Amino acid sequence: MSLEQREQSEREQAHRMLPPAPCPEPPAGRVEARREHFLTEIDRQTRSCSPRRAPRSRGRWGLAVGAAMAAGAAVVVLTLDPSSSDAPLNTPPASAASVELLERAALAAATTPQTRVRAGQYSYVKTVGHTSVLSETKSGDMQLLRESEAMEEWTSVDGSERTLQRKNGSDSLLPETPGRGSLNAPTYDFLAALPTDPDALLKQIRDDAQKNHGAGSDSTTGPDQEAFVTIGDLLRSGVTPPDTAASLYRAAALIPGVDIVPDVVDAAGRKGVAVARTHEGERTEWIFDKRTARLLGERIVLVEDSAWGKAGTVVTSVAVTNSGIVDEAGRIP
Repeated sequence: MSLEQREQSEREQAHRMLPPAPCPEPPAGRVEARREHFLTEIDRQTRSCSPRRAPRSRGRWGLAVGAAMAAGAAVVVLTLDPSSSDAPLNTPPASAASVELLERAALAAATTPQTRVRAGQYSYVKTVGHTSVLSETKSGDMQLLRESEAMEEWTSVDGSERTLQRKNGSDSLLPETPGRGSLNAPTYDFLAALPTDPDALLKQIRDDAQKNHGAGSDSTTGPDQEAFVTIGDLLRSGVTPPDTAASLYRAAALIPGVDIVPDVVDAAGRKGVAVARTHEGERTEWIFDKRTARLLGERIVLVEDSAWGKAGTVVTSVAVTNSGIVDEAGRIP
């Protein structure tokens, strides 16, 4: 099958899976322009990068190995971990179907009414779901357990106040104030200040990823995978300004190796379609509502057997069930 035939097949697949867009279709030529950008970028990387893989390292979302002892058990906690080595140079550009889905998500986000936000308010987000825990029993066997990720958080929009977290019925303040915010710990004001041009936004995210996960660092995550992870984190962090959210979706469409998974279910039991990227035996999925193209949540699925389970095991799944801007920490929108 030729490249043109494959792209046509992907587009037909996307149209079968997704209903008509709830907002205008992408402008003529936008998807093709994006794909041209992908191919140019891959050609540039192929000419300038060595195929040698960087040393393996634990990244920001890597495995957290704990020395916790409970009833004689050593515990290893698996947080969101879509990153441990750089993508091969022959990684294809994002599939046509994923580009179309991300563009629909961008259009839906861009047409969302702008929330008026002022100093002193809080960005609220409620999540449900789980992470996975490997526990070594007294007999030496490994047992896969789940840890709840059901919680609510109120983050100061300007980062001037400490974040309130409500989990298991108890409230606690996180140790430090967010301050101006960052890609790893965004505030609403930080998100609002990000570039709304997808190319400029991806460059900022990849520059940060390159600094901490590129060649010459101790990490082997690689800028592409780290960029995909970072964008997902930003989109799930709470309330994202419409223009910023649209730009984030379009920036994700510029990352090689992105594809779709037709039928998935989020941690709240909602069915959807996913934009996904596979890395080191794990597939990270952003789950969207098929009708509205609204982001529902994220999950990580094993595509290879490992210590964490058989292929097909959902090791992490987190869904956003409510979000909004409120006047005081503790209030619900």
